[in-house]
Amino acid sequence: MSESTPNGERQPRTGKSLKAQQRRQEILQIAMDTFAARGYNNASLQEIADRAGVTQAGVLHYFRSKAQLLTSVLALRDETDIEQLGPDRPRGLAFLRHLVDTAHRNAEREGIVRLYTVLSAESVTEGHPAQEYFRDRYAGLRDFVAEALAEACELGEVRADLNLEHTANAIIAVMDGLQVQWLLAPGSVDMAASTDRVITALLANLTDSRT
Repeated sequence: MSESTPNGERQPRTGKSLKAQQRRQEILQIAMDTFAARGYNNASLQEIADRAGVTQAGVLHYFRSKAQLLTSVLALRDETDIEQLGPDRPRGLAFLRHLVDTAHRNAEREGIVRLYTVLSAESVTEGHPAQEYFRDRYAGLRDFVAEALAEACELGEVRADLNLEHTANAIIAVMDGLQVQWLLAPGSVDMAASTDRVITALLANLTDSRT
């Protein structure tokens, strides 16, 4: 038997063997690689099962459907991302500098960047199971960046009449656009350096124009 998480996903019981838990993680990693390479719509459960060395029923023992497998992959992807900052995240302009560190870290995890880029673009199609995830994710990212900018305003680091939402949208667009360019030509694009250049130029404008 298996236990269910709040979202209905079946998990091996604690008493199950370590091998069963490892198998679940292996399937997740293989699904992540497959979705990143082929997209959700072009990848099949049979392909993921074949790569994992199990049957489709074996995959469905851990994940009730292909859509639930996708949401589990996205949750795995988030384990090392911005949500992990929690209450200890940098404040004000320090958070924007942190985004440069994020771009540098992303250059060392190509698979996760490809997964995010492929699925975020694919999610705009009608009925895509990750559409709500990415809509919520972008809303959360805008809130994170806008909150940091608001803190910078309160600290007098940038001018008070700054349009927080527009500025946050621009920063996120730059970072996502750089990821696409980097995936296509990694030897020609330095995501961290380009992100640093844009944020530095943006902040110079936001501070120099206060008076």
